[in-house]
This record gives sequence, structure tokens and C-alpha cells, in this order.
Amino acid sequence: MRNRVRELRSERGWSQTELGERLGVSRQTVNAIENQRYDPSLPLAFQIARAFGLTIEQIFIEEK
Repeated sequence: MRNRVRELRSERGWSQTELGERLGVSRQTVNAIENQRYDPSLPLAFQIARAFGLTIEQIFIEEK
């Protein structure tokens, strides 16, 4: 699954640490999500969507 987390975070001028603090996760978790090494749980995906003010579908793209 691809995601737009890095792009959206950069657009807002947030560091990985800042996003992690907003989500209650570590900077390393944010880095792993951005680099497609970790797919977040559904509750975390909802938190990410809320942080960016978008829907999950606007952030996470299913690869076929």
C-alpha cells in the first residue's frame, strides 16, 4: 500500500517528530510509514487522516 504521508507532512512544514507527537507515535514509526516499511493499524490510519483533515482514501492508496 502506498501513502502520501511524507508529501502531506512536508506541505504543512511538519517534521517527522512533530507528526509523531500529534499521533502519539515515535519519529521512527512515522519514518517507517513514509518509507512503506510499515502499514499503520486502522486506528492509527484514522488518526493520520484526522491530523491532515483528509479521508483515509486520500492518504492511503491500494496497490493492485
